Amino acid sequence: MVDGGAINALSGGVDSSTVTMLGHRALGEQLKTVFIENGLMRAGEAEQVAGLFRGLGVAVEIVDARSEFFAALKGVVDPEAKREAITQTFYRDIFGRLVRESGAKHLLQGTILTDIDETVAGIKRQHNVFEQLGIDPQAAFGYHILEPLIQLRKDGVRKLGQALGLPTELFRRIPFPGPALAARVIGEATPERIETVRQATQVVERLLPDYGAFQYLAILHEDRVTGMRDGQRDFGEQIEVRCWDSLDARTATPTRLPFEVLEQLAQEIVRTVPGVVSVTYNITPKPPSTIEAV
Repeated sequence: MVDGGAINALSGGVDSSTVTMLGHRALGEQLKTVFIENGLMRAGEAEQVAGLFRGLGVAVEIVDARSEFFAALKGVVDPEAKREAITQTFYRDIFGRLVRESGAKHLLQGTILTDIDETVAGIKRQHNVFEQLGIDPQAAFGYHILEPLIQLRKDGVRKLGQALGLPTELFRRIPFPGPALAARVIGEATPERIETVRQATQVVERLLPDYGAFQYLAILHEDRVTGMRDGQRDFGEQIEVRCWDSLDARTATPTRLPFEVLEQLAQEIVRTVPGVVSVTYNITPKPPSTIEAV
């Protein structure tokens, strides 16, 4: 039981799915679950994830916040500034309003130990880390944050999700960042650039699930590059593909994909994603690289 009820945001990732089902089991009708449609998710994500959880008996409300997020990201290019814009829009503006409207006193979220480690070490500011940085959510946003997964890493979260009865397609899902596709656009995350990386992501996620990788993703670079189309010079976009072998995301090595698979990735992305003329593959391990680009 929690005093005043709780609210949580379901994104469809392993962490948020697990904490949603845990909260549903523990709190029942005291928990209100929402899916924030921020315009930064993968194709069809909101309807797909909400439908899966409704089938599990969890009521999910889809909240359209696309205009707020893109307004906050307009003109922002610095990686940390983008993360901060998303954090403030999510926690202060969107959830601040939802908490006030619902009367909830707590936000239930799926922060895990790796989020804390990377933020405290200064590797990357994860959008869901506050108290470890000296930020009081109650003072900053007007509600408390509950984090029942905070002592687990990704492999432990997957085991908990399985024990809670989540379908395999949820607890075995590849990780997806809190800032969503904005973390996979280098430079300004406009609706048009998000759509480009969204389409490239569809190709990557369709072609790479059978290679046992921990995570695989597409990244849109900022600079336009020189290409050729129909015998003429064509300035276009560059997509970087990353595919990782890892246990818990603290370290990772690039998956040794067959060269013909890399060729197929390049051919399909260039053929199906408008404006893309170049596709590269990251072969640098973490560290010194990181799994996500931004």
